[in-house]
Amino acid sequence: MATHHGMKEFKGLPALCTSGTNRSDRFGRMFGDLPPLYIDPNALAAIGARDGPMKSTGAAEKTDHIPVAHIFFGQFVDHDITLDLTSSFARLDRPELTTNFRTPTLDLDCIYGDGPEGSPFMYYHDRPEFNGAKLLTGADMPSATTFQAEDLLRSPDYRAVIGDPRNDENRIISQLQLGIIRFHNKVVDHLDGAGIEAAHLFEEARRVTTWHYQWVVVNDYLRALVGKPLLDDIFGNGRFIYRPEDCHFGEHYGADPFIPVEFSVAAYRFGHSMIPQRIQIQAGKPALEVFGPTLGEGFAALGDADAVVQWPQVLDLTDPTVDRADKLDVKMAKDLLNLPFVTNGEKSLATRNFLRGQAFRLPSGENIAEACERPDTEIEQVSDVAKALASSASPPASLDAGTPLWLYILAEASAIGQEVSPGTFVQGEGLGPVGGRIVAETIIGLLELDDGSYLGSNRQWSPANEEHPLGTVNDLLSLLTF
Repeated sequence: MATHHGMKEFKGLPALCTSGTNRSDRFGRMFGDLPPLYIDPNALAAIGARDGPMKSTGAAEKTDHIPVAHIFFGQFVDHDITLDLTSSFARLDRPELTTNFRTPTLDLDCIYGDGPEGSPFMYYHDRPEFNGAKLLTGADMPSATTFQAEDLLRSPDYRAVIGDPRNDENRIISQLQLGIIRFHNKVVDHLDGAGIEAAHLFEEARRVTTWHYQWVVVNDYLRALVGKPLLDDIFGNGRFIYRPEDCHFGEHYGADPFIPVEFSVAAYRFGHSMIPQRIQIQAGKPALEVFGPTLGEGFAALGDADAVVQWPQVLDLTDPTVDRADKLDVKMAKDLLNLPFVTNGEKSLATRNFLRGQAFRLPSGENIAEACERPDTEIEQVSDVAKALASSASPPASLDAGTPLWLYILAEASAIGQEVSPGTFVQGEGLGPVGGRIVAETIIGLLELDDGSYLGSNRQWSPANEEHPLGTVNDLLSLLTF
């Protein structure tokens, strides 16, 4: 019989407590005491091939309750907490030696850069009393055109002037960046009208904006992807597999948050299965190719009115015509298996994910599921789905040694599904028990270990405390009037 997770030895503790792995500027491991999985890379390439078994064919199956823009919001969150510039497919990568060039906190540094003093080119003084509190957008360009008014601030060579250039790599993510900048500026207006002193206006606006962002990450985004029962378990019984605060160093305990590679290299890549081939971003307009010329060509100025995202059209589930994300399973949109913007190297995103997981020596999904105390029958069910997929590759591939963690998480979502109410699971509707726990515990842990977040400094806070009726990503991006 499984032991409750509060009464069992924590898996992975030795690796988390080795020198360097708890430093916030490095990656680390959740399951450092589990053996790494090795699969013939030719077999991995066959599974992830352009026309291999992971290619989605026919009409895409859609989720019921996950708006399509949540997948891009998840990409934005990833850019807020991780940036790996040094790892490689061609060698073994050690997480504790791999620099994370982003702070492992949901602090919107991709929006704010180094603030008005460190990044003054991103801010403006439209009135002296605002004290540089607002962020610039394309609308602030002299004699801004109609397109500039709906775009990020750009340099003469059309590069976005923002805190993280990755948030301009496709049109939806750049519009999301713009939406959160606009939200910050609305907060500045609101606080200024409420009488906040100019000297404190920027920092208070940043706190309000960041806490609302963190709130919707937990209470809208995570809830949709992992389910309320899992969140209730984590908040009621504590984190089970992500516990940096338990690492013991001599006379003190470390509590520095870090990004686990099980999260960044595998579990948080679940969204790759949910990206549709086409998205309708404007009401009454045709759906557009995700990697087509209108949405997919990043690092360029807005030049097409059809590329302006209407956020309710991709986020408001009260409208039955709104696009949903594709089901979370072992299939992917065809363009993701033949990335059109990759001119050199591996073009299949699936194969790239497999190779990156192997380079970081991730354990098998089965071993991690066992460490998470999942029942043997469930693990076998998931493993069988992955093995059937691999056997249909050309040439057939074997997963007898184990399933790569990323593939296990996709197969788990397909075979078991998300727990939507206690004991009730829905296949394809978000993350399963293992994938959901890795994702949710990491994000919640990052917030709880950050004394600047709402969960780390004021657990009584909610948007109602600010008198802003914002509870979802759609609320935040639709610029409700305060």
